[in-house]
Amino acid sequence: METTVDSKKFFILYKPKDIVSGDFYYAISHKHPGSKVEKFYLCTADCTGHGVPGAFMSMLNISYLNESIIEKNISSPNEILNHIRAEIITSLNPEGSEEESKDGMDCILCAFDFTNNKLDYAAANNSFYIIRNNELISCPADKMPVGKSPKETEPFTLKTVDLKKGDVVYTLTDGLPDQFGGPKGKKFKYKQLEDLLMTNCHLPMDEQKDILSKQFESWKGNLEQVDDVLLIGIRI
Repeated sequence: METTVDSKKFFILYKPKDIVSGDFYYAISHKHPGSKVEKFYLCTADCTGHGVPGAFMSMLNISYLNESIIEKNISSPNEILNHIRAEIITSLNPEGSEEESKDGMDCILCAFDFTNNKLDYAAANNSFYIIRNNELISCPADKMPVGKSPKETEPFTLKTVDLKKGDVVYTLTDGLPDQFGGPKGKKFKYKQLEDLLMTNCHLPMDEQKDILSKQFESWKGNLEQVDDVLLIGIRI
């Protein structure tokens, strides 16, 4: 029974803007009490800020992911995000505080069931892609963060996708599409990234990572990196 991802079937492109990062990835296999299958959880996250403030938020959110999945045995990605949001809002806005903190994270939280080839997910602001038979499928996100916002009382949405052998799942933050560069100093943008993924999705995962990394560096050129960059690919 396969519950983890073979090293040849995934890549992680991770380029922090500074030594420490507001982007983070979290992965764990966990079997909840009463469940017949073990799930592989993958969170691809972009916390408020970068550098030290972003890293502080990363540590806080990783702690709450562990608490939700391992200690409280919450299994559904949407309920996990609901729980983390409540904890984040409470932690950053203690009673008596004069300033309201809206720090939090945008993220994609996937729960892979490799036994039955199913993917449950919930996403906050950041959508992601599945490429299947040369078709790019966009998996939409709820337009709200895991943190304080006008929609903080709305529950996150649980979505389920039936996976097929050969599918490639790409989760990401906005750092790569938002990078300025190229001949006119403009943003890389999602369309160019989508085209790049479609062109190279058939290649071995380590080659895909190398191409994406080189393309990013070439686009950036001598300009400053504007944000942390995170992109993860998994072949089913």
